[in-house]
Amino acid sequence: MKALRLLKILFVVSLLAAPLAACSGETAGEYIDDSVISNTVRAKLLDDKDLNLFQVDVTTLKGEVQISGFVDSQADKDRATRVAKTVEGVKKVHNNLVVR
Repeated sequence: MKALRLLKILFVVSLLAAPLAACSGETAGEYIDDSVISNTVRAKLLDDKDLNLFQVDVTTLKGEVQISGFVDSQADKDRATRVAKTVEGVKKVHNNLVVR
C-alpha cells in the first residue's frame, strides 16, 4: 500500500518536474533526485531529537543542499550540517542557519 502511494507521488512529481527543471537547468531526473534529497534532509533534521529547529528550509540543486532557518545555538547549526551530510546523494552542504 505504501509502495503504491509512493509510486503515485513520484508520478505526479515527475509530471511537474519537467517544466520546473527547465527553469533551473536541471534534467527532470536531477530535479526529482534533488527533491528526494531535500525531503530526506528536512525529515532527518526535524526528527533529530538533539536539534531544536524553530524553522527550517531545505533546497537542493545538483546534490548541493542549502539549509536556512533559525536555531538556538552554534552547536545546533553544526549538528544540522552533520545530519544533512549523512543523506545519500548530498555532495555539499551550505548552512545558512541563523543562531538566535
